[in-house]
Amino acid sequence: MNVLVIGSGAREHALCRSLSLDPDVTALHCAPGNAGIAEVAELHQVDALDGAAVTALANRLGAELVVVGPEAPLVAGVADAVRAAGIAVFGPSGEAARLEGSKAFAKDVMAAAGVPTARSYVCTTAEEVAGALAAFGAPYVVKDDGLAAGKGVVVTSDLDAAKAHAAACERVVIEEFLDGPEVSLFAVTDGETVVPLQPAQDFKRALDGDEGPNTGGMGAYSPLPWADPKLVDEVLHTVLQPTVDELRRRGTPFSGLLYAGLAITSRGVRVIEFNARFGDPETQVVLARLKTPLAGLLMAAATGNLADLPPLRWSEDAAVTVVVASHNYPGTPRTGDPITGLDEVAAEDAPHAYVLHAGTRQEGDAVVSAGGRVLSVTATGKDLTEARERAYRAVDRIGLDGSQHRTDIAAKAAAEAL
Repeated sequence: MNVLVIGSGAREHALCRSLSLDPDVTALHCAPGNAGIAEVAELHQVDALDGAAVTALANRLGAELVVVGPEAPLVAGVADAVRAAGIAVFGPSGEAARLEGSKAFAKDVMAAAGVPTARSYVCTTAEEVAGALAAFGAPYVVKDDGLAAGKGVVVTSDLDAAKAHAAACERVVIEEFLDGPEVSLFAVTDGETVVPLQPAQDFKRALDGDEGPNTGGMGAYSPLPWADPKLVDEVLHTVLQPTVDELRRRGTPFSGLLYAGLAITSRGVRVIEFNARFGDPETQVVLARLKTPLAGLLMAAATGNLADLPPLRWSEDAAVTVVVASHNYPGTPRTGDPITGLDEVAAEDAPHAYVLHAGTRQEGDAVVSAGGRVLSVTATGKDLTEARERAYRAVDRIGLDGSQHRTDIAAKAAAEAL
């Protein structure tokens, strides 16, 4: 199978790594990719938001499957253009991707489908914002209605900060705060059949102890030893399947990856948000545990044949990902700093630990930082304790001036699992 992956982050590196290990994949391409992806796939330049350009590239390469990784191209309708050209594509239509592209649209779909979620108000004026914040009280949850690269949500007890974030957005969704631990659950769907993957937990705050500002994610782990064994089935029947059924009823079937961000509250499971693609950094740990070849799973979703697929197979190992971010992230990051130790990780820690690139680029013989979240180290082990040890041993080998990472990824879960 000839596969083209669109994107350039750690998520796309994780996808390309898994696809490169699939014996059914005969050719693997990525556009635009990054310095790490270049080691497993042939890179091509393309405007990822230009559906015609992506389709032309897929045709030129003879791609049999196109995997659209990031949310912005999906919301822009890139998958529609590729699908219209008769090429199998993993990723929802632009209309269905509004599930991530508009928080208000997602709330409307959930209401129609009877999916449990936080009570909320959609606000466009300062007066509406003030009323909604007063109605729910602190802590305040203010979400930019549109795409914001994982940084459009503010959770704060500071009323002025909540109002300032709302004022910076054209339209916001203000909702009640949901107590309890958060869980990320991915599902692959062809618009009818829904196949859930294994749950993961990510760490949104920049600093240890869940302190500091929200980020796109500083690490993740899977499995969740503390979670109810029935959680996946419950979410499949109360959240994922009803949402897919509602979108199909509306004439906008959702085919691709449906991501549910969940809060396990004192009143039961509640949806925090939906994404229309694999989430970063949870993708890294979920794919590290998936034993079923990835290409066949994605192709089955793209061609409407998921119902015929055998049950997914999973490793019993645990997986932990630690994100290494640049100086000043999640503010304006410093870029252009050389990264050292990558060869050392490859030589000393593989195959149990490996580096997935995100914000990197090649400059001559050097790899340098080119974004906020620069790379992530993913490691597996017989349990979370071993996976953590391997991940942090590899992180310690990496040099990046001014870089930062959390030291407590999966620490609490590992300790409680002993």
